[in-house]
Amino acid sequence: MQPLFVYNTLSRQKELFKPVHEGRVGMYVCGPTVYGDGHLGHARPAITFDVLYRYLMHIGYKVRYVRNITDVGHLEHDADEGEDKIAKKARLEQLEPMEVAQYYTNRYHAAMDKLNVLRPSIEPLASGHIIEQIELVKKIIEKGYAYVSNGSVYFNLRKYQDDFKAYGRLSGRVIDEMLSTTRDLDGQGEKQETMDFALWKKASPEHIMRWPSPWSDGFPGWHTECTAMGTKYLGETFDIHGGGMDLMFPHHESEIAQQTSVTGHGPCRYWMHNNMITINGKKMGKSLGNFITLDEFFSGSHLDGDGKEMLEQAYSPMTIRFFILQAHYRSTVDFSNEALQAAQKGYERLMQAYHTLGKLRPSKVSSVDVKGYREKCYEAMNDDINTPVVISHLFDAAKLINTVNDHHATFTQSDIDELKSLFDSFVFEIMGLRDEASGDNSALIDGLMQMILDIRATAKSNKDWATSDKIRDALGSLGVTVKDGKDGASWEV
Repeated sequence: MQPLFVYNTLSRQKELFKPVHEGRVGMYVCGPTVYGDGHLGHARPAITFDVLYRYLMHIGYKVRYVRNITDVGHLEHDADEGEDKIAKKARLEQLEPMEVAQYYTNRYHAAMDKLNVLRPSIEPLASGHIIEQIELVKKIIEKGYAYVSNGSVYFNLRKYQDDFKAYGRLSGRVIDEMLSTTRDLDGQGEKQETMDFALWKKASPEHIMRWPSPWSDGFPGWHTECTAMGTKYLGETFDIHGGGMDLMFPHHESEIAQQTSVTGHGPCRYWMHNNMITINGKKMGKSLGNFITLDEFFSGSHLDGDGKEMLEQAYSPMTIRFFILQAHYRSTVDFSNEALQAAQKGYERLMQAYHTLGKLRPSKVSSVDVKGYREKCYEAMNDDINTPVVISHLFDAAKLINTVNDHHATFTQSDIDELKSLFDSFVFEIMGLRDEASGDNSALIDGLMQMILDIRATAKSNKDWATSDKIRDALGSLGVTVKDGKDGASWEV
């Protein structure tokens, strides 16, 4: 198999993937801030890094996947001033902040389960790692890259930039020019520079979420959380740090600065970022008010600000997943009903081909070659997780299956087995699609099986052992095991 290459945002090129520790991968992905229902924009990073997680395990790596939950410290407009997003929701709903966080964490998990997103190895809460964050801030102060001001602690960006000249490298921003034009007048505000970011914030009297620290009763800065949790579970240098492109600045730039100020290097080898979901060319997000929640997609009901219905129909979880995988993770995806309906047809086409494959009768000779599809799919995955190219190869395989079904070509049993293995590996295991039709037909399947077992039971009561055995053996050849017990027969696949 060819080696895996991934696009490193920091170097702006595809690089050979080589983990810090052979055979093991440490991956950190920024998770949700849980103050509202998950929307399509949340689904994209979850599915993108779920596929990466699945593929790394598929090719033999042992993966520790850490995806955090931000339940404190994320202030409005991603700034250092304003109200905590979760605390604000709690105030409006007259609830405890942790009640809000738990409620939306549960709903996020439920939505991700429907999308068949695997749970990470570790899902740390920011509020559960306050001690680690305080210790990190202490180290940054000791190194001389932070200062205390009125009970809050800020990162000294000018000193960091003078020493490392690294802030802005990830996002491509020229920070030195910004620093030279944004110096605060003496005596204005707590910060020495406008661009200095908070590592610890002193809580105002009305602020509910607060913890004691050497500097004040307060709460951690948003950027501090990921650095502390990533280091705790993955070490000072790990393999992959992922997230949406909207997090590159200032969040990921600040993570790099914090880690570098303490250790002299950034947190990871490879920075990977998925692009945005857009609506009419604008980023989908809660702060912009133009988002459609995942539950609304599943139910098919969403009204925009003018009361206009945005969804023409309900879209199943696997349609949403397929819609996201049809585009490369580094390209934008624009929402439209037409695009989702096309995704639904594409997904159904793959599932139908898989069902057809299971019904084909093998021939003694083959008139086609099916060996190349697997290699092509691996080649696409190894080229920076190129799922749309994988899908195109699977569509080619589906077309061939339909050709054989129409008696215009022939498969041997070996061909059928190879294509079934191909679909099992790439459609279901790696891309994480589920066969929703099979789930929808479960009641029908159960009913048919019970009818068959009733016929067999009648044959046994009539001492017609030949018919009884014939039914059992025929089901066995289909992969169904019949078990006879004192309360009758049962079956399992």
